[in-house]
Amino acid sequence: MSRKKSGRKAAQDFIDTAARIEAFCAEVDDSGLGDQAVTWGYEAALVKTYVAFERLMLNCIVVAINNDTTTISSRTGISFPKHLTDEVCEYLVTGGGYFDFKGRGGLIKIIKDYVPADHWLLEAVKQERFKSQLDIMVALRNYAAHESPASKRKALEAVGQDRIGSAGSWIKRQGRFTKMITDLCGLAREIKTRAPY
Repeated sequence: MSRKKSGRKAAQDFIDTAARIEAFCAEVDDSGLGDQAVTWGYEAALVKTYVAFERLMLNCIVVAINNDTTTISSRTGISFPKHLTDEVCEYLVTGGGYFDFKGRGGLIKIIKDYVPADHWLLEAVKQERFKSQLDIMVALRNYAAHESPASKRKALEAVGQDRIGSAGSWIKRQGRFTKMITDLCGLAREIKTRAPY
């Protein structure tokens, strides 16, 4: 029988990926590229960070269900078998589609669908100190990906400013990307500490 997934490993995988993304940004900064190219480099880093964080959250929800199906049973009122494969757990979360959430509030709502209120994952994500960077990351990623008026409005809301050029131009300045990575890795470390496996 294969080993069950680990929340601790999922968190460490995110931390490792974040370090590689930061190294990429350092290369972009030192490359001698023009301002527009550097901006696009940061937008690519932002999207990669979002993808890695999305993977962390999906893996942690799968871990929660896979390691103890009473978590999802307590939320749904349905008795699930004790042993579910990772693929079945992921299907329960995604319905065969992709995993997506709208900001920190949307992420918390999704997590609550699968775990009880006192669960280690929910307790980690709900910490107020991670709220700002989660909302900024999601809004800027959406703005980078869509460049629509609606995504720009959400980005402006998230960063608390009246003007923004592009997601990449905002995040590359004043150590903002480093702050985001630091806080997201802080959340990953919190998950790593709280996860029992």
